[in-house]
Amino acid sequence: MWHRTARRLPVLALLLTAACGGGPPPPGRVYVVERPPRPRIEVRGAIPGPEWIWVPGHYRWQAGGYLWDDGHWDRVPRGKKRWERGHWRHDRRGWYWQDGHWR
Repeated sequence: MWHRTARRLPVLALLLTAACGGGPPPPGRVYVVERPPRPRIEVRGAIPGPEWIWVPGHYRWQAGGYLWDDGHWDRVPRGKKRWERGHWRHDRRGWYWQDGHWR
């Protein structure tokens, strides 16, 4: 029973923080009170070709906990040169994921 309550505490704290003011979060942004774990060390398979780049894996928040999304090879889109890596950011509301994107 205790472990169920403990897993709900970060979500409860987030709800209480939101209820105490500060307005709603930006659309599509999910805040998490619990700090994300350190990224895993991943083994990259062979690169499929010179026009491919490795997009590292990351933790995502789902159903009250962090789940790992594995990294993968992605083909560089025409007209793009660089992958801006996604990352977890923190502000007064908690932690939120900033998606990666091509530049």
